[in-house]
Amino acid sequence: KYQRLEDLRTDRDLTIRQVADYLGCNRDVYTDMKKGPAAAISIAIRLAELYQVSLDYLVGISDEKRPYGS
Repeated sequence: KYQRLEDLRTDRDLTIRQVADYLGCNRDVYTDMKKGPAAAISIAIRLAELYQVSLDYLVGISDEKRPYGS
């Protein structure tokens, strides 16, 4: 499920450090977030904004990347 975060990051040629810096957290927080459902919703929202995808796509509910209303 969280493979999408890795795929999105590499598709954009971003390093883990760049994403963590964007989120305002350290690498360990970002890496831990990718491991399971304990992710804070605010971080998930920021990631969806960064990658310009819907939250549903980000968490694997939908295969539609576009955010609603786009």
